[in-house]
Amino acid sequence: MNAERIDGPGDIRIDDIPEPTSRPVTALVTGAGQGIGRAIALRLAKDGANIALVDINNEKIAIVAKEIEQIGRRAATIVADVSDRDQIYAAIDTAEAELGGFDIIVNNAGIAQVAPISEVDPDSVRQILSVNVEGVLWGIQAAAKKFIERGVKGKIINASSIAGHEGFAMLGVYSATKFAVRALTQSAAKEYATHGITVNAYCPGVVGTDMWVTIDERFAELTGAEKGATFDQFVKGIALGRAQTPEDVANFVSFLAGPDSDYMTGQAVLIDGGIVYR
Repeated sequence: MNAERIDGPGDIRIDDIPEPTSRPVTALVTGAGQGIGRAIALRLAKDGANIALVDINNEKIAIVAKEIEQIGRRAATIVADVSDRDQIYAAIDTAEAELGGFDIIVNNAGIAQVAPISEVDPDSVRQILSVNVEGVLWGIQAAAKKFIERGVKGKIINASSIAGHEGFAMLGVYSATKFAVRALTQSAAKEYATHGITVNAYCPGVVGTDMWVTIDERFAELTGAEKGATFDQFVKGIALGRAQTPEDVANFVSFLAGPDSDYMTGQAVLIDGGIVYR
């Protein structure tokens, strides 16, 4: 550090004060290979975190890992299925071992399902529940266990949705899974508060990602609308007048992951440009 003039024999020079020696935080992001998960991983890396990238697609997270390294942070790539409890526990152990810590989990991975309630079948229900609900549950459980073992006041951040605040036609089961994420977020926040662990969720709206391409195409099949028409119709209902970007979501997750949100827990906050109001 630069020296500062001393006015008297008892004064302390600025350059006599040791630099802080705290390590960078480690954040694990699921579904980190593309879309919102990728944007979150890159934003947290820009904030100074080392990132454990979890996804079922190794090629995609390998690309994101290179982007993170270009930012100047460390990255670990972990292929795991979030619906498998053992794989999530193992992913967190790997993140801790490879990156030297574990402070934040972003349970971002999720899938969409567009179908009238009358046409939903058992296999599709089991699939979306296993990823969107169990994936978040195992992430909460495994992360909290590791935080407590390490004596860390960690942060658990879950992906809900505007569909977790309001049920949407043709998205009934998907909406149910996102309502469930809100319930898990509230319950976990109450259970882990005594350990200093905070649990919050983010609730995006109409984001320009591959998931919304799939949703739009499925609506077209069911309703006869032209491709792109459903997406455009939803965007017209956004008060701020544009579709959401993954970076819009990542900017808010940065707040949830940082110290400015330390007094916030159990919340599932809408970040949608003005679609659903609560």
